[in-house]
Amino acid sequence: MATATMKTDYYELLGVERTASDGEIKSAYRKLAMQHHPDRNPNNPEAEERFKECSEAYQVLSDADKRAAYDRYGHAGVNGSGGFPGGNPFQGQGDLNDIFGDLFGEMFNMGGGNRRATRQQRGRDLKFDMKLEFEEAVFGVEREITIRRAESCEDCRGTGSAAGKQPETCQQCGGRGQIRSQQGFFAVARTCPVCGGTGSVIRTPCATCKGDSRVTREHKILVKVPAGVETDTRIRYSGEGEAGRFGGPAGDFYVVLNVKPHKFFERDGDDLHCVIPISFPQAALGTELELETLDGVETIKVPEGTQSGREIKLRGKGVPHLNSHGKGDLVVEVRVQTPSKLTKQQKELLKQLAESISIENTPTSRGLFSKVKEMFS
Repeated sequence: MATATMKTDYYELLGVERTASDGEIKSAYRKLAMQHHPDRNPNNPEAEERFKECSEAYQVLSDADKRAAYDRYGHAGVNGSGGFPGGNPFQGQGDLNDIFGDLFGEMFNMGGGNRRATRQQRGRDLKFDMKLEFEEAVFGVEREITIRRAESCEDCRGTGSAAGKQPETCQQCGGRGQIRSQQGFFAVARTCPVCGGTGSVIRTPCATCKGDSRVTREHKILVKVPAGVETDTRIRYSGEGEAGRFGGPAGDFYVVLNVKPHKFFERDGDDLHCVIPISFPQAALGTELELETLDGVETIKVPEGTQSGREIKLRGKGVPHLNSHGKGDLVVEVRVQTPSKLTKQQKELLKQLAESISIENTPTSRGLFSKVKEMFS
């Protein structure tokens, strides 16, 4: 006399509590299905059996009515519906299809697959690299550019078929765009070789586009570069890419900016930086300098006793904030330049000056020097 095999508790199979939420049950099943799936464990009957058990458990616990019956009567309450005997553990395929679509992509389908393919295909995105002068990036610019792109064929109105003709349903795949074959518990789908996945066949192609539904033409686009852009800034023009095939939506057009460096200004965010050399007398006595900025000539006041490396900030003379109000600052660093060649008279004058100025030449650490420098700046 055969002995009945005790079935494992569904909650225990999935490793969840009896009070687990639907989301917790689904998450637990996803992990186990990924671990024990037959395609990940070829020639492993134990993994295949474990996979069947987990699928059966999930099929029951993911259905509110079946779960209630199981909680009340155990396995006897779901025989013939959720599992054995006489039942199909893969009935109610919808949620399982979603899970396996997430895990393994569109390649696998749990026995469904009546969805018909659509011929429409989205057009490709296009990219254009634009070089800008430094000033153009700071103040903005408009440029008209010409690109070549695929556009919908006007003669066939994007159908790909000659006038008066229509695409026919592919007889090979029945319009689904995929050919399916059974492998174990799964139907494995591959793109139909006859229609290329479109689900239809063009018997009489359009003479202009040769059945592609699109033709290549030149197209002009006015690119408006806002003030304050930087290198690698992308400007997106929705729907200005290539037209989709057979009436599908058009792709997007991207302009990627590359800003040339300035001859002496360097950019840090929206601030501009530059260095101006000054003489020792200018640093000691103070002076006024004229600097040609991006906005025009500005007067810079260097106070007396200025140390080399001091920064003078001109507020609002930097780069405009992108898509906003206001500007960054212009930071000017003054550096005292020591002359390498002196006349005899200049040397005598400097000697006299040196005798009248006393400086303690005691070594200090770099940290202390930095602190002193910060005090002056």
